[in-house]
Amino acid sequence: MNYPETIAWLFAQLPMYQRVGQSAYKADLAATLNLAQYLKNPEKSFKSVHIAGTNGKGSTSHMLASVFQEAGYKTGLYTSPHLKDFRERIKINGEMISEQYVSNFVENHKPFFESNQLSFFEMTVGLAFDYFRSEKVDIAIIEVGMGGRLDSTNIITPEVSVITNIGLDHTQFLGNTLEKVASEKAGIIKTGVPIIIGETLPETKPVFEKIALEKNAPIVFAETCDASNYTSDLQGFYQKKNIRTVISTLRILQKRGWDISEENIQKGLMNTVRNTGLMGRWQLLKNNPKVICDTAHNKEGLQLVMEQLASEDFQKLHIVLGVVSDKDLASVLPLFPKNAAYYFCKPNIPRGLEASLLLTKARGFGLLGEEYISVSKAYGTALKAALPNDLVFVGGSTFVVAEVL
Repeated sequence: MNYPETIAWLFAQLPMYQRVGQSAYKADLAATLNLAQYLKNPEKSFKSVHIAGTNGKGSTSHMLASVFQEAGYKTGLYTSPHLKDFRERIKINGEMISEQYVSNFVENHKPFFESNQLSFFEMTVGLAFDYFRSEKVDIAIIEVGMGGRLDSTNIITPEVSVITNIGLDHTQFLGNTLEKVASEKAGIIKTGVPIIIGETLPETKPVFEKIALEKNAPIVFAETCDASNYTSDLQGFYQKKNIRTVISTLRILQKRGWDISEENIQKGLMNTVRNTGLMGRWQLLKNNPKVICDTAHNKEGLQLVMEQLASEDFQKLHIVLGVVSDKDLASVLPLFPKNAAYYFCKPNIPRGLEASLLLTKARGFGLLGEEYISVSKAYGTALKAALPNDLVFVGGSTFVVAEVL
């Protein structure tokens, strides 16, 4: 198979959570462990940092990878989902995995994948770990796909584990209380491996402390870290919290013998986008009118993004908005400003919520606008309607941002 055929096979034949939702979720690691054994355990061939959390894990992963790159380490980076190109998920020193490697890997192991009914995510994790082993990376920054305890990435024993924060997202899989979600995320805590907690809530802190004690894992709360001297090229207000988590993680890694200087940290944070190619985090797409996109899609993430949006200077606000069908709209729609023109659309995936349904729900919260047949039509109409001093915001879903990018 050539590369387009390989990607079509990966996406179409096997269930994938981001596209189809709950039917793609597997409630154990048996298939991943079986795959790892079949591949001769590539996850044991490189050092790693493991990152879970409801929000901020992507930004945190990319900032850490950028710092390691500045320090001269050959750095693997595994994240999800991608925005434009599947290969964004698997990078070394900011360079995406080659199309040829992806095609060869799938071609060579396709009979095993099919006979064992592996999921998209299981195969992708296997691909990433196999690639990092073959390229002999010094360290790999591994972002959890969803949850932690049962996530396919949770077969590594990292140098340090990180949980950015906890919110009520993916409740159909992870539980409908903060304590239950925290317990699932805390499943990445390993015996004797330091754990960094980015943010805590009264409901979540005891969960982390209990599991860390059981695992004899030294626990560090990033909220006690002073990171006020550090800034990043990632412009979202919410990045201040992520920077604090990154600094706390790097302090532990320095103690564990990683040669990372203060200059490496400063440069790594300031060159995150250039070094890693991260997109979609409070990203400025154009001026006159100003266009900003952000992938925040749950209550906690959107709350911070809407606060930042309110601080912007503009004449009129235009919001291109689309969501997935399992989104808890009652928790997110009240966060959006009423004094904006809305362009409702459906992201082009099976899980996308119909624009007409979104419009109806939004009206109930005082959000007024029109529905459009596609993201591109909604975005194009917003650009035409916006005057030079207006602001156009694109968001609500990673998939809406991906289509605009």
